[in-house]
Amino acid sequence: MAETRVPAERRYQAEIEALRNGDGGERPPGWALTPRAVVAYVLGTDVPVGGVTITPKYVGDRALVEVAVATLASDRALLLAGEPGTAKSWLSEHLSAAISGTSALVVQGTAGTSEEHVKYGWNYALLLAEGPSPRALVASPILRAMRDGKVARFEEITRTSQEVQDALISILSEKQIAIPELGEVVSAQGGFNVLATANTRDRGVNEMSAALKRRFNFVVVPVVTDLEQEIRIVKKREEELRGDYQVGAPAPDEVARLLVTMFQELRAGVTKDGKTKVKAPGAVLSTAEAISVLFQSGILSRSFGSGTVGPSELARALVGAVAKEGDSDLKAVREYVETVAKGRDGIWKAFGSAARAALKAP
Repeated sequence: MAETRVPAERRYQAEIEALRNGDGGERPPGWALTPRAVVAYVLGTDVPVGGVTITPKYVGDRALVEVAVATLASDRALLLAGEPGTAKSWLSEHLSAAISGTSALVVQGTAGTSEEHVKYGWNYALLLAEGPSPRALVASPILRAMRDGKVARFEEITRTSQEVQDALISILSEKQIAIPELGEVVSAQGGFNVLATANTRDRGVNEMSAALKRRFNFVVVPVVTDLEQEIRIVKKREEELRGDYQVGAPAPDEVARLLVTMFQELRAGVTKDGKTKVKAPGAVLSTAEAISVLFQSGILSRSFGSGTVGPSELARALVGAVAKEGDSDLKAVREYVETVAKGRDGIWKAFGSAARAALKAP
């Protein structure tokens, strides 16, 4: 049975190996690639390396990626902050895969994340049977990263409690974790660092303390505003999803363009020509959401339609993306359809008719 989610280090193993073999520069301690090769892996290259095409994993500002890589090569931890759906986790995964050869050392921040997820816990059956022992110890991803000199990922750090965040402060300061039950102190090996992400819409959920902020270098991942750039991102990631799940049908270029244009105009609250103001919904119509809508449209078309994604499938998939915050967002999209889509030619007219049917009040 095929895996539905292949980690970056396995999906792009050939590219990472080609970059490793083709770059004889100096590598920071514990790194699989040089900083220059990490940037090349993330952004892609114009010419093949060792006969292998290096594809872009992140479409965005080179300076942003270079600062992120330079931070991880230092003793400062890195925090990628930004709006939901701006590829923070995606960039985090690829950076750790290129630097450490694994993206699996990850703590997922939630309200239920405990100090054990940051430091260590115990296998209680073994603990009762033989007492505290290395065999009974359950090392956290961060502890394993310290031992092996790898990059540990911490997703959605501001969703964790203050106690968990405080535990991270000592790790980032001392680069050590004490295990008093074993009389042991684990010190970080060269290459260890923490790469965290934070959703700016979650500011105030569990605001990071000034002490914790000082231990991170912040890099803000911006919302994509360039239309052509976002279309390329959406089409590329949607194609990868179809390959992973082996479902769906590719969407025509005009459908992807319509979807991304609509999302950008709704986010901005104004049409591209600046002539018509539109009501912005409360839901996050992010690049990631556009990818999801386009992917679901393909599944609808293949399973219940003609096999070619059209306005009808797009409109039906759109409803789920905008219904999360309630009827007010559906109303905002209805207004957009009536004031913007209805007055445009070509596929926009067909989409307008399909959207009015899909978005009609129950």
